[in-house]
Amino acid sequence: MSRSDNVPSSRPGALASLRRTILPRGALGVLAVSAIGLFLTVSGPDPAGVRSALALPLSFTALAATWWIVRWRARRATAERSVWRMFSLGCLLYGMGAVVTVVVAVVPRTAPLAEVPAGVCGVLTFPLAYRALVRWSRHGSGVDPDDLLNGCASLLVATAVLGSVLVWTTPQGHAAGGGLLTSLPGLRQVLLVQDSAVIVLVVAALTAAFTGRLYRDVRLWLVTAAYLLAGAGGLVALAGGGVTRPAWSLPVWALGLLALSTAAILPVRFVPTQSSDPVKSTVGSFVVVLAGLGTAVTVVATGAPGILAVVGLAGVLGSSVRLLVNTGELAQLAASREEALTDDLTGIANRRAIVRQLDHTLAHPGTREPGLQVVVFDLDHFKEVNDGLGHSAGDDLLRMVAQRVQPALPAATVLGRLGGDEFAIVSNAGAQGEAVLGALDEAFAEPFHLAGMSVHVDLSVGRAHWPTSDSPGGEGSVDAAMLLRRADTAMYDAKRNDLRCTTYDSARHGETRGLLSMVADLRQGITGGQLRLHYQPQLVATTGELAGVEALVRWQHPVLGLLMPGRFLPLAESHALMDALTREVLEQAVAQQARWHREGLHVRVSVNLAAGTLLDTSLPATVNALLTHHRVPATSLVLEVTETALLREPERSLSVVEGLRALGAQVSIDDFGTGYSSLTQLRQLPVSELKLDRSFTMDLLSDPRAAAIVANTINLAHALQLRVVAEGVEDEATLAALAALACDETQGYLHARPLPADEFDTWLTQRVVGAER
Repeated sequence: MSRSDNVPSSRPGALASLRRTILPRGALGVLAVSAIGLFLTVSGPDPAGVRSALALPLSFTALAATWWIVRWRARRATAERSVWRMFSLGCLLYGMGAVVTVVVAVVPRTAPLAEVPAGVCGVLTFPLAYRALVRWSRHGSGVDPDDLLNGCASLLVATAVLGSVLVWTTPQGHAAGGGLLTSLPGLRQVLLVQDSAVIVLVVAALTAAFTGRLYRDVRLWLVTAAYLLAGAGGLVALAGGGVTRPAWSLPVWALGLLALSTAAILPVRFVPTQSSDPVKSTVGSFVVVLAGLGTAVTVVATGAPGILAVVGLAGVLGSSVRLLVNTGELAQLAASREEALTDDLTGIANRRAIVRQLDHTLAHPGTREPGLQVVVFDLDHFKEVNDGLGHSAGDDLLRMVAQRVQPALPAATVLGRLGGDEFAIVSNAGAQGEAVLGALDEAFAEPFHLAGMSVHVDLSVGRAHWPTSDSPGGEGSVDAAMLLRRADTAMYDAKRNDLRCTTYDSARHGETRGLLSMVADLRQGITGGQLRLHYQPQLVATTGELAGVEALVRWQHPVLGLLMPGRFLPLAESHALMDALTREVLEQAVAQQARWHREGLHVRVSVNLAAGTLLDTSLPATVNALLTHHRVPATSLVLEVTETALLREPERSLSVVEGLRALGAQVSIDDFGTGYSSLTQLRQLPVSELKLDRSFTMDLLSDPRAAAIVANTINLAHALQLRVVAEGVEDEATLAALAALACDETQGYLHARPLPADEFDTWLTQRVVGAER
C-alpha cells in the first residue's frame, strides 16, 4: 500500500478528534477570555471609553461561544439529546433578543427601552429551560409529560409573589403605592417576569437534584449556578427600585454562560431517569395554588396593585387545570395498579399479586398464625383440552376453575393464577390449610361443561409450609419465590407419582430444587426477553453464495451466562414450555428478517418448530399475522419440522403443514434419515426441503454406506423437486464431495458457527469484501 493510501484513512480520525475535543475546548477558552475581558471593562476608570466599547463585542462573543458549545453537546448527546437541544434553542432565542436590543439602543427614541427585547426573549426561553430540566430528571408520560402547564403557572405565581414583596419591602415601591411596577411601562414588568423565571428555574433544578437523584451530577449544579449568575443583576436592580443593572452584572452574566458551557463540555454521567409521577406534580400544583391564592388575598387586603392579584389568580387557574388533569391520571394509575395485580383471563389475582401477598406475610409473620401455607395446583392433561377443543375452550375451563374454587375457599385466603393452567392459594396453615384441600376436592368433584361436552378434570396439588417443622424458629432466608418454588416442586412430584397432593419435604425434594429453579428461571426468561437467536449461514454448495440462515436459540441466563439449547430445551419439553419458547423464537426471527429486508438483505430464515407446536391448528394464522405485521414475504420463511413430529398425529400435523404451505411459507423436514417416515409419506407431505442429518454428512468420506444413502437421498429429493441442505459440514473435502453429488446447500462450522445478528452482518460484510478482492 502506498503512502497516499494512508492519508484519507487518517483524516477522518483527525477530523473527529477536532470536533470531539479541540473545537469545544477552544470555544470554552474563547468564552473564558471573553468573561475575563468583561471583568476588565468594569474594573477601574475608563477615561477614553476603550474598555466600554469592547463590552458589546465581548458579550456577543461569549453568547455565540455558549450557543456553539451547547449545540455541540446537543448534536453529540444520545440519552440527553432533547435536554441540550432545548438549552441550545434557548441560547439562540436569547441571542436574537440581544441583537434586537442593540438595534433598539441605537435609535434615540427607543433607547430607554433597549433592554426590553432581551428581557422578552429571556422570558420566552423559560418554557425551553423548564422542559429541559424536567426531561433531565425524568422521562414523561401522560397528558403533560414535561409538566409545562405547572411550570408556567409557577412562573405567574412567582411573578405575583416577587412583585408583592418588592412593592412592600423597597422604599420606592411602598412610597409610590406600586409605582415600582407601573413606571417605565414594559421595562420593569419584563424585568420582574424574567427574574421570576430565574427563581422558578433554580427551584426546578434543585427539585430535580433531590427528587430525580441528580444531586451527584455536577453538571446540574453548574446549570443552577448559571441561572443564578445570569439573573443576579436583574434581582439586584429590582431590589434597588430601578431598572439599570449594576456594572458588575455583565461579567457575572458571562460567568453564568461559562458555567452552562462547562456543564455542556463535561462528559455525560448516566443517571437512570424516573418516570413522571402524577403524585409529585399534584403536590407541586397544590403548592402553586396555595401560594397564588395567598398572594391574591394579600394584594387585595393591602391595596397593592391589582395586576399582581390577576397574575396570581392566573397561576392558580393554570395549576387548577393541572390538578384536574392529574385527577384523571391518578384514576388511571389506580386502575393500572389494580390491573397489574389481576389476571386478565380469570379476574383473580395474578403472579405479581401472589408474590406481593407472600412478601407482606413473610415481613409480618403475626398476620398468619399458626403459620403460612402455599398451595400450587395445575390441571392434568390441560393440553389435551386445548388441542382437542381449541384454546377458547381451554380459556373457558380456566375461568370456570377460578369461579368454582374462589367461593369454596375459606375466608382470608388468596387465590391466584400463576400462568398457563397453574394456580396458587395462600392461606393460614393448620385447620384452614386442610379446608383449602377440601375446597379443591369439592370444586373438582363435578365435571365441567365445555363445547357441549362434560369434561372431568383432575389436578395435581403441591403445598409448602412456613415455618417448616424442621425449623420452628422460622427461616429468615425464605422469600416468596422460594415458597412458590417449593410448592411447585411438590406439585410436580405429585404429578410424576400419580398422587393427588404432596407436601414439600426438604429431605426428599431438596435435590430437585436446582432443577425446578431452572424451570422457573426459564419460564421467566421466555417472557422476559432473555432468549437470544444466533444465525448459521446456509450456502450454495457449488458457488458459496448465501442462500439462507437457520435461527438457533440460546438462553442468556442472568447468572449462568449464555446457555446452549441442550441445557434448557429438555426442561422446556418436560414442563410444557416448548410452545411458548417456539413462538418467541419465531417472533424474534421474523423481526430480525424484517430488519435485514429493510437494509436490503433478502435472506431466507429457517426456524425449528417443536413437535407440540405442529399440532396447533392456529399456527398458520399466527404465522400469517406475524408475517403481515413485519411485512415479510412468506416465501422467505422456512419452518423446520422433524419426522417424529410429523408421525405423532399424521392427519392433524398434515393439515397444519398444508395451512403453512397455503400461506406461501416453506416447510423443511429436519434431520432427515433419523426418523421412521416412509416414502409414501414423503410423497404426500407438502414440503419443499430436506435437511440431511449431520451423522450422514460427517461419515460421508469414511463410510461407503453413508455416501450411498446421501447420494440416493439427494437424487430422490431432486426427483420430488425438493431442495437438499446438508448439515454438519466441517471441512473442504466434505463440501467438495457434497457438491459433486449435486447437494443444493450446505451448513456447518466450515462456513461459520452460529452468530448473533450483528456478528453475522460483520461476517457477511467480510465475506463480500473478500469475494470482491
